This record gives sequence, C-alpha cells and structure tokens, in this order.
Amino acid sequence: MTNNILVASLLVTTAFFAQEKQLSRTQKDSIESLNEVIITADAIIGSKFNAKNKAGSTYFISPKELKTFNYDDVSRILRTVPGLTIQEEDGFGLRPNIGMRGTSPNRSEKITLMEDGVLIAPAPYAAPAAYYFPTVSRMQSFEVLKGGSQIQYGPYTTGGAINMVSTQIPNRFSGRITTSIGSFNTKKTYVNIGDEHENFGYILEYNNRNSDGFKTIDNSSKNTGFQANDYVAKFRFNTDSDAKVYQSLTAKLQYSEDLANETYLGLTDDDYNKSPYRRYVASNEDFIDTEHNQIMLTHFIRPTTNFSVTTKAYKNNFARNWYKLDALKLGNSKVSINNILANPETYNSEYRAIIGADNTVDNALLVKANNRKYEAKGIQTVANYKFETGKAKHDIDFGLRYHEDYEDRFQWVDGYAIQNGVMNRTSNGTPGTDANRITKAEAIAAHVLYNLTVDKFTFTPGIRYEDITISSSNYGTKDIGRVGTSLARAENKINVWIPGMGILYKINDNYNIFTSVHKGFSPPGVSAGEDAENSLNTELGFRFDKNALHGEIIGYYNNFSNLQGSDSMSGGGTGTGDLFNAGAAIVKGIELLATYDVIDNRDKRFKLPVTLSYTFTDTKLENSFNSTIWGNVESGDEIPYIAKNQLAITTAFETEKFNFALSGKYVDAFRTVAGTGFIPEKNKVGSNFIIDFSARYHITDHVSLMGNIINLLDNKYAVSRVPSGLRPGHPFGINFGIMAQF
Repeated sequence: MTNNILVASLLVTTAFFAQEKQLSRTQKDSIESLNEVIITADAIIGSKFNAKNKAGSTYFISPKELKTFNYDDVSRILRTVPGLTIQEEDGFGLRPNIGMRGTSPNRSEKITLMEDGVLIAPAPYAAPAAYYFPTVSRMQSFEVLKGGSQIQYGPYTTGGAINMVSTQIPNRFSGRITTSIGSFNTKKTYVNIGDEHENFGYILEYNNRNSDGFKTIDNSSKNTGFQANDYVAKFRFNTDSDAKVYQSLTAKLQYSEDLANETYLGLTDDDYNKSPYRRYVASNEDFIDTEHNQIMLTHFIRPTTNFSVTTKAYKNNFARNWYKLDALKLGNSKVSINNILANPETYNSEYRAIIGADNTVDNALLVKANNRKYEAKGIQTVANYKFETGKAKHDIDFGLRYHEDYEDRFQWVDGYAIQNGVMNRTSNGTPGTDANRITKAEAIAAHVLYNLTVDKFTFTPGIRYEDITISSSNYGTKDIGRVGTSLARAENKINVWIPGMGILYKINDNYNIFTSVHKGFSPPGVSAGEDAENSLNTELGFRFDKNALHGEIIGYYNNFSNLQGSDSMSGGGTGTGDLFNAGAAIVKGIELLATYDVIDNRDKRFKLPVTLSYTFTDTKLENSFNSTIWGNVESGDEIPYIAKNQLAITTAFETEKFNFALSGKYVDAFRTVAGTGFIPEKNKVGSNFIIDFSARYHITDHVSLMGNIINLLDNKYAVSRVPSGLRPGHPFGINFGIMAQF
C-alpha cells in the first residue's frame, strides 16, 4: 500500500507540473468526444456510429462510459448489454462467466473472446475455458458482436464475440494515474504514460489490484482475497503520415501475475441462509496461482488510400495451478464436494468433516492441484479494399489465420486431515499422478466479408472457413516421465464453411431496420463421438435515433441441430473437460436497448441520460438424455443457468464539475438443472436486483476525486450453485479514489 501511495503522489505532482501542456476543459472535452471513435488496427467496430450502422446486432462501450463507474469487474461493465448472460462467481470478476444468446456462460467458453482483435482464451480451440481474462482496467473500449455481424470472428459463431481494445498509444505526451482504496481492504492502482513523435510512439502501463475479500474461513485468519499485477508496454515505429505508402509496426509486450485465495467449495442451502459469506474450514488451503504473458507484433500497410493490410503475429503463454478441495474419502469410497453439498443429509459424515465438526483420519480430504500450462500462437492477416462504382459503395474484407494452441495437464492430489477444527497436510502427491495429458489444436481459418451499399440498402454477405485438427496424448497417471509406455492417442478433424448474410435498410437519418441469418458453429472436442455444435441463427432488428430517444429492439431465433455441453468441474461436473451432444434445441429472444436524454443542455453543460436494457430469453431442449451437468433431461426442458428475464437501468447526471450515476440490474430466477415449469428450491438460484452508485468531482482540469458503491442496498443474493454449492454476490462495498492526468 505504501508503494502505491508513493507512486500516486509522484504522478499527481507530475500532473500539476505539466499543466502548461494541458488543454483547457473545453478543448479536453472536445478531444474526449473525438476519442469515442477508436481508430486503430486493434478495434473491429470503433464507435457507436459504426455499431448502429451494422447489418447485425453490435454494441460499443466507449471510453467515457468505462470512466463513469470505474469498474474493474467485466461482469458489471457488460451488465447493460442486452443478450448477455453473466454468471458471477467470486464477486470481483476475476474469472467471469459470459454467455450470449442462450450459450452456456460457464468460463465464457462458448463465445469468441479477443483482445486487440486476437484470440485471448488460454487455448481457444483445445481448451477454451477462460481461466485467464485480461485486466479490464487497462481496456479503452469493449466491442460486442452478435448475429450476422460476427461472421468474421471465430471459431465460436453461435452466440457472439467480444473484443477488448487495450489502451492505445496517445497522440501527445500524456499520462494518467488512478488509485483507490475501499471496503475489504481493496486497493487499486493504475498508471500509464506515453507519447507520440513523427515516427515513433509508446505507452507503458502498470495495474495493481488486491483485496482481503469479503468471505471468512472458519477457524482461520487467512483472507479470501487476491493480489494481481499487470504490466504492458507498446512501441510503434511508422513512416511519415503523408508517406506515399504508409506503414507501421507495433510491438506489444504484456505480463501479469495473479494469486487468489479462491475455492470451488460453496455452501449448503441451510448454511447459506444463516451466513452467506462463510467459508468452511476445508477450503482453507484453496488458491489459484496464475501467470500470463503475451507478445504481439502488428504490421499495418496502406499502399493506397482505399486499400490496407493488417497483419498480427502473436504468442500467449498461460500457466495456472488451482489448488482446491476436490473430494473426501472417509471409507472405501470417494465422494465429490459437489455431491456432499447437494446431499448433506446423505453424506452427513463427509459434511461434518468439511465444516470441521468431526476429526478425520489422515488423507481424508483430497486436495487436487489442477496444474496446467497453455500456449496459443499464430499469425493472421486482414486486407480491406474500398471502392465506388456509380452510386454503389464496396467494402471488402479478406482474412486468413493460422493458429496453434495446447493445454498441458500435469496434476496431482495431496492428502489432508482435520483435527480440532484445523486443516493439516498429511501426504504429498506426485505431479502427474492425477491427470497427465496434452491436448493440441491446429487450425486454419479464412473469411470474406463484402459490404455493398446501394442507396438506402447495405448488403453484407460473408463466409468463414475453419479447418481444425484437435489431438490428445494421454500418458496416464503411471507414466509421469512421459516415456509413452501406456500412451493413448485420440484425434478429431473437422472442416466447415460458415456462411452469413445481413441486410440493412436506412429508412432515413433517424431509423433503420436490419436482418441477418448465419450458421452458428462451435468446434468439437477430441473424444470420439463428439460432434461440432451447429445451428441456424436469424435476427430482425429496428434502430431509432429521434431527438432525445435512441436505441434498438431485436428479435432472434437460433435453431440448433446439435447443442454442446461440457463436463467441467466449474460447471458442476466431473472435470474431464469432455463435450457432450445435447442434440436439437431452440433458443429465441428479444433484446431492447433505449436511451432517453431527459436533460441535454449543452450551453449549461448539463446532461441526464437514462438507459434501459431488457433481455428476454426462451430456451427449449428437444432431446431426452442423462447428463452429470444438466441432470435427467426430458424433451421440452429449459437450458440451465439462463435467466428468462433481465433488466438494467442506468442514469447519470453530468455537469462540468461533477457527475453522479446509478446503475440497477435485475436478474430473474433461473434453474441449475434442466427442467420446465416450477423451479424446485434445490435446483434454483433466486432473482436479484442490485444497484450500484458512482460519483466524480473534478478538482481541476487535471485532478478528479471519484468513488463508487457496489450493491448500494446491501442485498444478500446468491449467484450460482456451481462449481459446488451456493455462493454469494458482492455485498455492500464502497471505494474512494483520485485520478490525475496530464
């Protein structure tokens, strides 16, 4: 903390000494307005104007919007985007669970996640579960694509894609520091400094987050929080801006480390109702330790004014060990923590051991080291060509990507005992004796997207091609040296064409309508019999922008010929990671987004916008089958973990000197196993309505005070029953900070 305060003091001082280089507030506001358009090779939408002129559902979260609440939890940043399902887990958004248009939110593994236009999940093809998620405090904007607008971005085209645009190199010497402290000893510090010259630019960033957490472990002084650091450096070399052939080369280097005392062990219903922020003593040793680094080179060339080529070469490395209680073995049989918490009466001895009520024998508690390494690397090129013929405007994208990734599981199990309410290790496992396998993927992807604008119509046909090979080498738990004595291999290959078509009709400057149809696709797993996910997705939308009211309403219909599920521990399964075929399914819904400017007095610089976002999602499984994740499924059942109704309301009173904002989100109750009609309490997560508040006061043109309140009404609410047992959302929390910039 002392170091953070020292850094903050030094940068605040620097900001004041740099005032002679600072623009006036009027000039600054003008530039901030221009910055809402993100012109960079890292963005795929770039502005709200572009978003509302796409022939498909598209959403752009601008830098200004991100500053309003100063969130560092992507679950809260995305809460106003219709069509998204967000399942909280730890209360801080460290590993968010995001689904789109009926896809499972578990570990965000069914959507295409990108940072600066590059796939960012640890192993997007071989093991897409997002145990790594970029630090959102260093993001400049968020871009969300659904429906036909996402056809360029794969391999997951069923629900949609999210691209996070990292902080860009500034166009002049500037810097910023934001530091805050709040409830649960939560501290945050973000610093950047950068500059641009005629042929060179750079930006350096540092981000620190840490907290003691809001839960308490029985009989323990250990906190339940986290500590994380993130470092980024970007350097760009370019020709003169007026060169006949403009070129630039940007290098991005990123490194982050994260240690969180997080667990998979939740609470039984009775214990949750008594004390929702409790953690059992058997979770005392649980933690996740991660490291991530990225190297990315971006080359941009514009041979002519209407033709450009952007090439990105990238390599991401990620290592993590989630060390956590997995099961108990009091006799001859092993019982998973999921079964214990779901049936505490049946497994009463195991339950009493978990809470520390009874002493256990040595090695009764089995704590698994889910130790894994990942690598993802590749090169991708996108060429864009624009031209006009008569009254027709043509905009063509050609894209090609070669990608490799792998997941290396090398896991073990340690034994523990509980004596007198204290957990102690009684045996050390041998690495590789629990899981010992490597899963690899190799993929070639290509796309063509053609935007043709004729008069008031825009036609956007496109096609994507994916050629994927996924292979597995399982060495077995007895071959920890990996010599291959009992090696089991598996391989799955698929190549697929993914077409799409969008049409936009501009009625006038205030209204447009659009429709799109495209093929939804998710890659299969490596096991025999695992099929790809396939669907036919359609949408119809209407956008309006008249006087003080603007927004859109969209209806969509996704018809699955084969829906996929995943057997993961985070989703309440056994943890094999294998996919299963759920067969035919229907997902349909309505998405509404509307903003009304109650006050917009530009002369007096007063604004009071109110934004309403509503999502209705209706799901139906059309096959009957048994699943460890979804239960005994009958035809007609609803898909678990998808709320039928979601509503978000945000309002902000903005003046030249200060602003206040309120954000409320309602999430309907949802079921945790497949079913229909009434939701039994043991298979239910109840509805909730959570309100956040933020305030900002500009002391000078260079320094602002800020604060926010999470869960203003201090509602106690459950967010999930997975991985194992009920877990709470973030309680009332207040944060105060200061931002200085020059």
